[in-house]
Amino acid sequence: MLLEDAGGAWVVVRVASTLALAEMMQEILTNEGILVMLRSLGPPQMGAAAPVEVLVPRAEAEDAQEVLDEVLSET
Repeated sequence: MLLEDAGGAWVVVRVASTLALAEMMQEILTNEGILVMLRSLGPPQMGAAAPVEVLVPRAEAEDAQEVLDEVLSET
């Protein structure tokens, strides 16, 4: 999935089941120097329990996938 903005295209690299999981992925990717944007998929009343898309710039998508695959396979 692509999201266009003034800086280019963003792609979804993961869909986290909760905000807490998405924020963990965001921290992992940010520590690797990868820009991250989170986007909730649920209605506002779901709050932190709604699924959340983890998006990165298209140019960083492959690196982000590799980092998340490596880190998440260890857990």
